[in-house]
Amino acid sequence: MPTDDFQTTFQALKSILERYAPHLKVVSDKPGNYYLDTHRILKNEKPMFFGAVHTGKAYVSFHLMPVYAFPELLEGISPDLKKRMQGKSCFNFTSVDQRLFKELAKLTKVGFARYKAEKFV
Repeated sequence: MPTDDFQTTFQALKSILERYAPHLKVVSDKPGNYYLDTHRILKNEKPMFFGAVHTGKAYVSFHLMPVYAFPELLEGISPDLKKRMQGKSCFNFTSVDQRLFKELAKLTKVGFARYKAEKFV
């Protein structure tokens, strides 16, 4: 069962992605799981993923696909945010970190702009 910290962390991370929901497709909006796709359909006939927030057993994960598609977006991120990365597009948190969440919000904004420039959105 998620802790109160996890629920607060989930809500804070979800609020970063919710800003883009009017331009994307909300696939899931449930406690502990928020998931956004683009409206673009890929060759495999599935929509292109944009981002998600998921509460797991050990942490709350923030997934941001634009940094996977365009790894140069990660150039210049802080060492502290880099430490939170698992894989190529996932950031893990156990509690709210306003400084890192602000940086993640900026990264999400840049990622959305890049998707838009590429006509993925």
